[in-house]
Amino acid sequence: HCPDGCIIIAEDGAKINYDYCKGCGICNGECKLYVIDFQSMMIGPRAYDLSALIFDPYIMLPQKLRERLLNYYLQLSGKKEILEEFLPLLNNDNAQKEYYLTDIIDLANKNNKTIKAIEVKEEDFKGVNSKLDLANAERIHQNRIKETLMKNGVIMHLPETIYIENDVEFIGECEVESGCVIKGKSIIKNSYIKANSIIEDATISDSEIGPMARIRPQSDIKNSKIGNFVEVKKSTLNDVKAGHLAYLGDSEIESGTNIGAGVITCNYDGKNKYKTKIGKNVFVGSDTQLVAPVIVEDDVIIGAGSTITKDIPKGSLALSRTPQKIVKEFFYKFFGRK
Repeated sequence: HCPDGCIIIAEDGAKINYDYCKGCGICNGECKLYVIDFQSMMIGPRAYDLSALIFDPYIMLPQKLRERLLNYYLQLSGKKEILEEFLPLLNNDNAQKEYYLTDIIDLANKNNKTIKAIEVKEEDFKGVNSKLDLANAERIHQNRIKETLMKNGVIMHLPETIYIENDVEFIGECEVESGCVIKGKSIIKNSYIKANSIIEDATISDSEIGPMARIRPQSDIKNSKIGNFVEVKKSTLNDVKAGHLAYLGDSEIESGTNIGAGVITCNYDGKNKYKTKIGKNVFVGSDTQLVAPVIVEDDVIIGAGSTITKDIPKGSLALSRTPQKIVKEFFYKFFGRK
C-alpha cells in the first residue's frame, strides 16, 4: 500500500487499521518522515519540539512527558530513503549503549528533512504487553469485525455479547442472537443463528441453528433446523430436523429426515471413527443409538429406544427393545402395604 515508504511500529503492536493510516495521510507520500503519537496521551499544546521527543529512558524529563514516552513507543512512518540515509548513522552513545531507532527523527531534523507529527487513535496502533492489553485489543478488533458486518446487513442482537472471528463470511440475509461464537472459516448464508450457539469451521445455508447448539468443523448444513443441545460434527445434513438433545457425528443425512431427542450416532470404537448414512424421509425415534458403520435407507421408521447395529433396508420398521413386562400388585408386595 505504501510502495515508496514504510511504517515502523513497536513489535508489541496489534493489528493496524490500514484504512485509518490512509485517511490520516501516512501512506500518501506527502512527507519525508512522520512521528505517530496517540491522541489519548496528549498533554495539551506541545511544549517540546520534535527533537525533544528523542529520548533515553534514563534521561531526566518532566514527569508527565516521561510517563507518556515510557508507556508508549514512538512510531515512525516515511519514505524508504530516510531509513537508507540515516540508519547507518545511528550510534549507541547513551547510558545503555543501545541503538535507538527514534534517533532518526533528530538526524532528519538536523538535515532539514520534512517532518510531520500525526496524532492517531490509540486503538488503531495499540500495543499488547499484558493479558489485560490482549483482552482490550481483542475487544477493539471484535468491534471492528461486527460493525463491518452489521453495516453490510447482518442483524445482531446485543452484538457486544457475540464473538465472530475475522475469516467468517456472511452471505445474504443473516441474523445472529446474543451469546453466539462463530469461528474459523465458517460460512453463514441466509440463516438464523439463535442464542448461545457455537459454530466452528462449518457451512450453514438457509438453516436455523440453536439456541445452544454446537456445530463443529467440517459440517455442512443446508435447509435444516438444528435445535437446542444438538451437536453436529463432520456431517452433511440436507433438509433435516434435529430439534433437541442429539449427537450427529461423521454422518450423512438426507432430506425429509427427522432426528428425535436423545439420538446418538455412535461413531467411535476407541480406535477409529466410522460413518452413519441415513437416507430420505427417515423417522428416527427418541433415544436411538446408531452404531456405526451403519446405513439406513430411505423411508424407514426406527422405534424409540432402539440400538441399531445392522443396515436397514428401504421402507422398513426397525425395533430393538426388550419386551415390556408388567407384574401386577408388585408395588404393594414390595412395600408391604396397600
